[in-house]
Amino acid sequence: MGLIENEFIKFMQKFDAHPFEMVINGDVYKRQVHKIGEGDPTFSILVNKVPSVVDMLTSTSITLGEAYMNGDIQIQGDLYQALNMFLGQMGKFSTDQNKLKKLIFTSMSKKNQQKEVSSHYDIGNDFYKLWLDETMSYSCGYFAHEIDTLYQAQCNKVHRILDKMDLKEGMSILDIGCGWGFLLIEAAKKYKVKGMGITLSHEQKAKFEERIKAEGLEDYLEVQLLDYRDLPKTGRMFDRIVSVGMLEHVGRGNYGEYLKAAKSVLVPGGIFVLHFISSLKEYPGDAWIKKYIFPGGVVPSLREIIQEASEQNYYTLDVESLRRHYNKTLLCWNKNFQAHRDEVVAMFDEKFARMWELYLCSCAATFWNGVIDLHQIVFTNGVNNDLPMTRWY
Repeated sequence: MGLIENEFIKFMQKFDAHPFEMVINGDVYKRQVHKIGEGDPTFSILVNKVPSVVDMLTSTSITLGEAYMNGDIQIQGDLYQALNMFLGQMGKFSTDQNKLKKLIFTSMSKKNQQKEVSSHYDIGNDFYKLWLDETMSYSCGYFAHEIDTLYQAQCNKVHRILDKMDLKEGMSILDIGCGWGFLLIEAAKKYKVKGMGITLSHEQKAKFEERIKAEGLEDYLEVQLLDYRDLPKTGRMFDRIVSVGMLEHVGRGNYGEYLKAAKSVLVPGGIFVLHFISSLKEYPGDAWIKKYIFPGGVVPSLREIIQEASEQNYYTLDVESLRRHYNKTLLCWNKNFQAHRDEVVAMFDEKFARMWELYLCSCAATFWNGVIDLHQIVFTNGVNNDLPMTRWY
């Protein structure tokens, strides 16, 4: 066994919290089997090409992620369970932030963030249709009951948010980062409110406009390609604002501007429901996710958003964690994805399919391990003494 193999095995031996085995090279006569951790292995890693430890020290996440994407590493067993074990030990990962500075700390300009959003959400509506549910909701569901389907969970989530907004007929609502528009469609149908959605994705805008027309809601809803920073220029005012899964694309240096822009179009006392992936502390984010899935994406901590909101005179009425709901949502997405995997390979290629299943399963694992969380915050723009004194949802 050579120096490269020895260094790699030594590096991997520190991930010993749960037992697994590594099989170096596939030849049955030459392969080397190494057991790591105490107890019976729950999965095996087949190493067809040994990664460089120098690369592992620069970024464990990128090196192992690319090795999986390229087929240099394969998992025998459940991919999610394997990632659950590794990502529960993320403190043992290495990241050289100096070498990866341009990747980790990207520009927060409008032009760059437009490009970053398009790189993910404009892959194609046909692709997302394969593994999202009928609502085309690409965010955490709410599993009110153990037997809820993904579709039911997404409907639950939307109506829970609408309930938190205390909507009344005739109100106006703004959805910042509206996606394919299901939330606004449900709001218009149930409460007869007028709504505007904004997005930076051409694909999402086109689909949302199609749905508005199909539902006959042209008098109630509209969608615009608009950066949140341009909201003050619209001269519009809204009774309610909602933003689901958008804050993660804003960037740490822009949180203040984001909340200020929302405040500028929210009536005094108006409700703002903010739904976002969060973390315990202010981490720069995972290098592999930034390189391949969400360029420029940053997960905010709950405390920094609460603090920034307080500085701008937002009052915090309620905070709810949906961490385990997102774990289950992602596992549902992966199940759907696997059912259509051959179609994905035909659309793109095997490398893309491996990348996407790694993304879905790794995110599910990070939610399960508490590496990241999901929070919904109910704010009011200044004091509002007209709302019920107890939770009305």
